[in-house]
Amino acid sequence: MENTNEKKNVVLSLVQASGTPTLGNYLGAFKNWHNMAAENDCIFGVADLHAITVRSEPQDLRRRSIEMYAMLLALGLDPEKNIVFLQSHVTDHALLAWVLNCYTAFGEASRMTQFKDKSQRHADNVNVGLFTYPILMAADILLYGADKVPVGDDQKQHLELARDIAERFNGIYGDVFKIPEPYIGKKGARILSLQEPEKKMSKSDPNVKSFISLADEPNVIAKKIKSAVTDSEARVYYGENKAGINNLMNIYSCCTGLDFDAIEKQFEGKGYGDFKSAVAEAVVEELRPVQEEYKRILSDKAYIEKCAKEGAEKASYLAHKTMRKVMKKVGFYQG
Repeated sequence: MENTNEKKNVVLSLVQASGTPTLGNYLGAFKNWHNMAAENDCIFGVADLHAITVRSEPQDLRRRSIEMYAMLLALGLDPEKNIVFLQSHVTDHALLAWVLNCYTAFGEASRMTQFKDKSQRHADNVNVGLFTYPILMAADILLYGADKVPVGDDQKQHLELARDIAERFNGIYGDVFKIPEPYIGKKGARILSLQEPEKKMSKSDPNVKSFISLADEPNVIAKKIKSAVTDSEARVYYGENKAGINNLMNIYSCCTGLDFDAIEKQFEGKGYGDFKSAVAEAVVEELRPVQEEYKRILSDKAYIEKCAKEGAEKASYLAHKTMRKVMKKVGFYQG
């Protein structure tokens, strides 16, 4: 008989408030979060503290944070069953990050490749926050005793750093932090740029035709897919030197559930025009329920405020328990 009292893993996932997510984010990660939430105790957050390593206007940061929070709710992440919060509403993130800064070697932090990449892209604003970003990420994870953390290839190094810091702290003070593991769930699709299908689809791409935003209207989605880079062969099949078509087939497969063989048969004897029209229609239908729910939630400011307040209270309760233990171990006077 199944043990219904079996303890679930705590899984933490924070997403940056740096603009509307793309179809790549959705098919690569968000679409699988339903299953993740059903099988684990999940904590989802908008990483708005992380967002300020790149300078932005205050009103833009507020808008993006609210929009990303509404998007998390629109994905069907029930705030009654999961903790869904904004990072800046839980001040223990910043406090623990400072403590962990003092237990992180400079050499460790300087080896983080993302700092090097972002420094080159934002050469006019290479701030200390950009350098210590991974330590704040470690604080995010360790505050909640996360067993598992979903990470992409670009974040694996940061999770390793969080593990190293936790093990060092535990080695000095005893069993304080849980050592997090990467979450390996159902593998999401790797969706590539529509204009440069050798690289990942990204919302920060200066060419807006290269990505589909989850907020794009159906006509905009259709236009972007119809202008997607393909090849001159005009035959739909998955193969070498067909990066553009391979990418569109991957998108179509994710939205319809058809495998590549079935897609090839469906479009046998048809050209790229027919195929692109079908891909566009499939993407529009896939995103329709999320977009409708997103618009509904975004128009209900009272509901967003209620969910954010309750989410912050739940998150703060867990975070503060960890923080009290950390402060006591380090030796801070607490009265």
